[in-house]
Amino acid sequence: MLEEDFIMRMIHEMVTTLLKLIFHIELGENEELNFKDQETVSKYQELLTLIQAGKINEAENKLLDELDSEDMEHYKMALMFYYHLNQVDYSFLEEHDFSKNEITDGLRYVSSIYGYDSMAEALLGRG
Repeated sequence: MLEEDFIMRMIHEMVTTLLKLIFHIELGENEELNFKDQETVSKYQELLTLIQAGKINEAENKLLDELDSEDMEHYKMALMFYYHLNQVDYSFLEEHDFSKNEITDGLRYVSSIYGYDSMAEALLGRG
């Protein structure tokens, strides 16, 4: 349990740091993240709906399939996707074949697509 708490804190710090440095967004507890276009908002909401339905792997696959390395809004959406997953109860993740380690792996992967892999490694460690 301590390991999961540690991973959870690392993920939280990584996402909030990247959002602050890259997008100048200070993510507060009750703050809603705004995307620049309605299409991204719809995609993000669809991903959250899949997560709530327990289709976490399907949601992640959909996210990764739709990433566009030229569109930073997609990176913001990916960061928020993993941030949201990080807040999901560990037992729910486990029930649906997902883990906190998969969240860090996903963050590393999407960060590498957008050229922030060294920053992700610095924030998450080499795990």
